[in-house]
Amino acid sequence: MRTKKLIDLTGKTALVTAAAQGIGRASVLALAAAGARVIATDVNEAGLEGLAGERIETRRLDVLDPEAVAALAGETIDILFNCAGVVHGGTVLETSDADLDFAWRLNVVAMTRTCQAVLPGMVERGGGAIINMSSVASSVKGVPNRFAYTVTKAAVVGLTKSIAADFVGSNIRVTAICPGTVETPSLHDRLSAGGDYDGARAAFIARQPIGRIGAPEEIADLVVYLAGATYTTGQVQIIDGGWTI
Repeated sequence: MRTKKLIDLTGKTALVTAAAQGIGRASVLALAAAGARVIATDVNEAGLEGLAGERIETRRLDVLDPEAVAALAGETIDILFNCAGVVHGGTVLETSDADLDFAWRLNVVAMTRTCQAVLPGMVERGGGAIINMSSVASSVKGVPNRFAYTVTKAAVVGLTKSIAADFVGSNIRVTAICPGTVETPSLHDRLSAGGDYDGARAAFIARQPIGRIGAPEEIADLVVYLAGATYTTGQVQIIDGGWTI
């Protein structure tokens, strides 16, 4: 019988985008705790302060800059966590071309480019893991007033499955995480935007069957698991407190 063990990422190098706060920051700490060397990146360099440590290197990275992303090809990356993204509100009738274009460039095109940058090195070294941040607001579930977000996060599911199918023979595993509502600075901004923070928060909690909003550390635990789940690829991992039951 095979003995179960905790995920051990010793000797692996992970790159995390949008690492300055929320799920990205929690994932940097969790990956490092699991033994990985972590390159924590964000366009907000000041937000990365306090992360650097024995296993963590911080670095400014604008994922919308094709040249900066292409430069990642020179790095040895065993684990890529694509966490950068943006949430737009509104229905299809309220979504401008500019909002849809920006959501597409940040949520889909930037993620595609980071995969393109690290994949050749993973193929050469004989394996790797790519974890993409999607959402239950995607092909998983329709959510009111999230048109641009839902469209682009559905595309993340598609690109995840496509890359997984193309590179499974190279021992590269590609998965997508689909969270429900998670306690992040981005969420607090959205709750405040309508002018009734407490009411908006209560409404978000009410739709969670588990009775609370998720913690970034809970998503980070799933990131670590997927980084070490050597028989899992092409899958959408839902972590939403029962919202999609």
